[in-house]
Amino acid sequence: MTTLLLIAFLGLVGGGFLMLSLSPFEFADNVAKPFRNRKKTLAQKIKEATTVKKVKGIRKTIMETREILEVTGKQNLFGTLIVFSIFLFVIGTFFSIMLNNYLMIPVMAVGLSLLPFWYVMFTANFYKKQLNAELETALSIITTSYLRSENFILAVEENVSYLNPPVCDVFKLFLAQTNLINGNIGIALENIKYKVASEVYREWIDAVIACQEDKTLKTTLTPIISKLSDMRMVSSELDILLYEPMKEFITMAILLVGNIPLIYFLNKSWFDTLMNHIVGKAVLALSAFAIFISLAAVIRLTRPIEYKR
Repeated sequence: MTTLLLIAFLGLVGGGFLMLSLSPFEFADNVAKPFRNRKKTLAQKIKEATTVKKVKGIRKTIMETREILEVTGKQNLFGTLIVFSIFLFVIGTFFSIMLNNYLMIPVMAVGLSLLPFWYVMFTANFYKKQLNAELETALSIITTSYLRSENFILAVEENVSYLNPPVCDVFKLFLAQTNLINGNIGIALENIKYKVASEVYREWIDAVIACQEDKTLKTTLTPIISKLSDMRMVSSELDILLYEPMKEFITMAILLVGNIPLIYFLNKSWFDTLMNHIVGKAVLALSAFAIFISLAAVIRLTRPIEYKR
């Protein structure tokens, strides 16, 4: 009966938003507006202007996921990700209600809703490795041609057909700008400098721009590319260590969740206490909370090695 009432309530709320052509985000913004418009003292305004607020928690996870999708050229999937997150939020709520454990509702609802974002962050690690490998190949062959011809545009034209996305798209953009819009190589390189999320790539672009003024600086390009090789070698050596926390987390999560049906077969009175008593419900909620917090921490620990200037 409770489940039916909850479904009816959600349907009523959703129908109300559709009838009024109102977005839930607009509604939340209008509700919060009176609280944001309170008058602030001069000291508070100065503190807000001079203090850099670090984004934390759920907001940080969502922002990082959005940045990852933009870098990988899949920003149009962000809306789908939000819808799937809301769907999992509802699933987590229903699951907790079916267990008659209201303490678990916020844990399961929020935890399951964050799973799509964590999945994107985890799979981005593999994308980053592929990007670094492609960058190493692309920058190496372009640099070799440039050292031979001393003409950067010609070096890119000779090798762009051998490159793979997303690196080839960046250099095609460079050629289109230099051939059709503006022949200034420095401006064209500045425009593609932030098209690839790699510190080594940006350092290489800066070095190429400097080479346009002084040809003797060409010798600085090869050592920069060697940093990508060093990153690949170190990453291959530390892969086992990087993914060890994930293996341990999966093992411990299976043991924790697997103990629940095991308790049922060992002692049904313990199982009844766990599922129906307030203390047992609190233990289940804390266990679910520990699993989601551990998953978030493990995903952040398994990020690939990056070079920082």
